[in-house]
Amino acid sequence: MKKTFKFLCASLVFVIMSFNTSVEGYRLGDYVEDFSLKNIDGQMVSLADQNTQGYIVIFTCNSCPYAKMYEKRIQELDLKFAPLGFPVVAINPNDPMVKAEDSYENMQKRAKDMHYSFPYLLDDTQEVARKFGAKKTPEVYLLKKEGKRFKLVYKGAIDNNYKDGNKADKKYVEQAIMDLNSGRSLKYTTTKSIGCTIKWKPA
Repeated sequence: MKKTFKFLCASLVFVIMSFNTSVEGYRLGDYVEDFSLKNIDGQMVSLADQNTQGYIVIFTCNSCPYAKMYEKRIQELDLKFAPLGFPVVAINPNDPMVKAEDSYENMQKRAKDMHYSFPYLLDDTQEVARKFGAKKTPEVYLLKKEGKRFKLVYKGAIDNNYKDGNKADKKYVEQAIMDLNSGRSLKYTTTKSIGCTIKWKPA
């Protein structure tokens, strides 16, 4: 009985440790795995598709009020930094069975209505979100290209005022890219994302 109890305890600890590791996702300095996800135009998109200096990967969605407040700023990031080699790649990780507004068809409609200049990808299996360790929408992961790989150099929020970007006095993503392009150490590498929790599929 004691051996059985010890075995069960050890097994439980192992499961908990494994779960925590998978939830944590990439750490700063890690090289991320490439992925292939379906864009709203039906084409598959991966990090290797473009010759870039890096990417602004943003987990976002249609339904979250915080994502809606940041929507214009996400567009502005792409228009400003894509020409400098850091385009936006937006990824919707939400389960549409939990939030119908986040269905693929509604993603297509939203992108068309708002004239997105960036790809808006569906993470149907939620595998990419789990690998990144994403927990919120919106949540940003800034990647810097090194050789043929992409290193995580910043993760967190876009800025420090989710209600009004004009009143944000700390623009974390912009600052990080400017630091990278100037060869400086990044002033910000990790900040707290403010947003809705990702709507996960049932286990």
